Amino acid sequence: MFQHNIYGLFSMPTLETPRLILRRITMKDAPAVFEYSRDEEVARHVLWTAQRHISEAKDYCRYMMRRYKADEPSSWGIILKETNTLVGTIGFMSYSEDNNSVEVGYSLARPLWNGGYMTEALSRVIDYAFDAMEINRIEAQHELSNPASGRVMEKCGMTREGVLRQRLFNKGKYVDVALYAILRSDPRPGKKKAGRVY
Repeated sequence: MFQHNIYGLFSMPTLETPRLILRRITMKDAPAVFEYSRDEEVARHVLWTAQRHISEAKDYCRYMMRRYKADEPSSWGIILKETNTLVGTIGFMSYSEDNNSVEVGYSLARPLWNGGYMTEALSRVIDYAFDAMEINRIEAQHELSNPASGRVMEKCGMTREGVLRQRLFNKGKYVDVALYAILRSDPRPGKKKAGRVY
């Protein structure tokens, strides 16, 4: 079981992968957050609606910064090294202390879809949660109408455990979701020495 330290369970340190940097979101990221969050296709399968004004992105950044300060489940900004631009988010949607488990969620700018970026980011977060936070179980879910997200989960070693019928009410309708999970004891595809943490 994770032992809380001076930084807290959700300290969200900067993580690195070959093409990405995962770091805390700041107010300076608001324009980049708005750039991808206003895309209707990006918002289609997540629980937030496409943003209409940059003030919404600023509100999101403030919200995330409050969660960092309170040591609550929160998200990293996904930074593309090539351009040093924030292109999405990935992080913890919920945490069960009794069960030592977390749920992860993510979103990514549409121009980067199908490039392996989210698989790269999710794999890094899984390694961090198991190796640094000592979490036992990581869950993720996706709407059945978004099978590409399920493929990302599978590539990261997550197992589809079933379908939860009409689990969520999203965009005016009830939707079925597929639940995936990976355990700390499960094999992780291509696990190598962890990338940098700083």
